Amino acid sequence: MGLLIRYVLPRVLIYIASSTELLVLFSIAFAVGFAAFSDLIGFSKEVGAFLGGIALASSQYREAIGSRLTSVRDFLLLFFFISLGSQLNIADLGIQLPMALLLSAFVLIGNPLIVLTIMGLMGFRKRTGFLSGLAVAQISEFSLILAALGLALGHISGETAGLITLVALITIATSTYMIIYSHKIYDFLAPVLSLFERKMPFQEERLESGDSTDRPNIVVFGLGRLGKNLALDLKEKGNKVLGIDFDPIVINKWTLNDIQVLYGDAEDPGFLLSIPFEKVQWVVSTIPEKQINKILIDALRAEGYEGRIAVTLHRRVQKSELGLREDDVILLPYQQAALQTALMISESSARK
Repeated sequence: MGLLIRYVLPRVLIYIASSTELLVLFSIAFAVGFAAFSDLIGFSKEVGAFLGGIALASSQYREAIGSRLTSVRDFLLLFFFISLGSQLNIADLGIQLPMALLLSAFVLIGNPLIVLTIMGLMGFRKRTGFLSGLAVAQISEFSLILAALGLALGHISGETAGLITLVALITIATSTYMIIYSHKIYDFLAPVLSLFERKMPFQEERLESGDSTDRPNIVVFGLGRLGKNLALDLKEKGNKVLGIDFDPIVINKWTLNDIQVLYGDAEDPGFLLSIPFEKVQWVVSTIPEKQINKILIDALRAEGYEGRIAVTLHRRVQKSELGLREDDVILLPYQQAALQTALMISESSARK
């Protein structure tokens, strides 16, 4: 798997990623194929799929793959939990409930405390450690997969597998609400959590000071002829530019221009979650497709982006049709270029 990640996948994905649909199909086929291969050589299908996922997560296209497969993953999880519930022995749940509550309390409280302690020692603030700890205050569905394997191999009993399942149901359900109300819980526990924070959270201060200079203030979607020149000119004027394009060959070329670039699709709303919008003042789309721009604008507003937006079109339309605000801009490169050319020719003729 290490050799595959290092030498094979990067060379294969650079051609496949030119089509987002093909990238999704390849990702699913790769995971299923590796699961089948793992089963063929004597390992479990689950472990094979897990290793296949690790390989895909190691690629530079992981954000695009993850956002595209979210709905597929959630759909398949539905059947996983239905299958899980059908295997539960309801008669044993009452007997196992006290032990399940005890183990769930250890996971819901112990896991965040462990993460708080580790992140405090690493130099992070208590707020960062607490919110990170809540994210692991559960046992995941992969724990249930391992328990099912243990049961199939006779390493654990059916009662133990049922206990693990009950703990999973309790912790997954409870941690969901802990994450939803995480900020309120933090405000309530903040005085006590100071025990887990160093006087000088050096690690977080270093990251904040370093990130402030690297975070982009302008994001450009589409690095074609217009986007390329626009990004370079903006960089020369002292802006921090983040370029985004769905062509991996273009992305590789742009690493030579000393401009931060990401592989992504403007039509994928989930991809926006991976973009650091904290300092962004402008989002510019050089993609002259009205529908794509409309999807991008709606996704930006849904994510709470409050900066200005500029979109490229071939024909002028009302800003309200795209969901733009009054201070946003519609770029009409052909019309503007024609106007500038006409002015240049007219001034040249007048001088003669």
